[in-house]
Amino acid sequence: MLFFLSLSRLAACFTMEKTNKCNSSFVSTAHDVEESWDDEFQQLVQTFPKDKGFTGMNLYFFQGFWCPSIVLKAVISCQKHFQAFDSDIIIATLPKCGTTWLKALTFSTLYRNQFPREKNPLLTYNPHSLVRFIDYDFYFNDTCPDLENCTLYQPRLFSIHLPYASLPTSIKDSNCKIVYLCRNPMDTLISFWSFFSRLRGEGFEPVSLDEAFEMFCQGIIQFGPFFDHVLGYWRASQEKSSKILFLQYEDLKEDINSHLKKLAMFLGVPFTEEEEKQGVVEEIAKICSFENMKDLEVNKKGVQTFGYPQETFLGKIKTYEIPREAFFRKAKVGDWSNYLTPSMVVRLEKLIQEKLENSGLTFKLFSKTSKDISSTK
Repeated sequence: MLFFLSLSRLAACFTMEKTNKCNSSFVSTAHDVEESWDDEFQQLVQTFPKDKGFTGMNLYFFQGFWCPSIVLKAVISCQKHFQAFDSDIIIATLPKCGTTWLKALTFSTLYRNQFPREKNPLLTYNPHSLVRFIDYDFYFNDTCPDLENCTLYQPRLFSIHLPYASLPTSIKDSNCKIVYLCRNPMDTLISFWSFFSRLRGEGFEPVSLDEAFEMFCQGIIQFGPFFDHVLGYWRASQEKSSKILFLQYEDLKEDINSHLKKLAMFLGVPFTEEEEKQGVVEEIAKICSFENMKDLEVNKKGVQTFGYPQETFLGKIKTYEIPREAFFRKAKVGDWSNYLTPSMVVRLEKLIQEKLENSGLTFKLFSKTSKDISSTK
């Protein structure tokens, strides 16, 4: 019964008519959100440093990171009220670091025995519909949503963009598990710039690559600074390896099968010998591949609605929409080399070395090459 109820909720979130005007929807919704803030919250927000993001949306410096105005109140609500179960799985990422891919991989691996293999919901639903954001979806319109039976299957699977230090206390203190995925900063920058530039509001001039580069280096991106976000989860994973699985986008691109096995083991649902003989690992990798997901009809048209509107919500419901095809650009390692100037590369290389010093973390900047930039050993 829960399965069909959840599917009906998913269907209600879809708008099948393709649109190229979702850029204004995204930023105008952010403006509406700020307009709806009560006086007390307005006064609180005035104490936060403020800047503009790539879309023209306000970013507020809150708890050491740049929080988009569209989700600031939802972030505070989920920090106060979200209660994690010990069985929960949380997907954590910085935007544009492989979130869509990780949602697909985790969903298909965790729940593989709860639906027929030939009827994987990914074939008919976008990954963002199957794995909802705690902040951008559930708490977007409701300060205390009912999350007891909010997911299609069990255990509950959520996603979030918050830095580790700003996660709800219950996530950090419970026995729930966190799967974190990061990407090298150069490709992250280009993906950020390409994606959020198309979501800019009407009347806002496009952000040039030079401007985007400077903002990225200063840490002024959604949920950034980049290095603080990555290192926060990296260090936590070193201390709590049984709780946090730290993955890197480039490693998954190089050897997806071994990392799927690693993911399954971490989630507590290891692939059996029989499953491996039947090619289940390879099947999941293929279904979740960039090429396959980009070519699915559900991801080629229509928009993805965030805000999780439900009939039980009271008052005006705010949502925003993003074309689904926007989530599938190139998915290449090293694509930054087609955009960044030599001087930009030199500056970012220096920044990487400075930020990662003595951390033990390494970034792979190219696919299947030895040119990495790592921390000082």
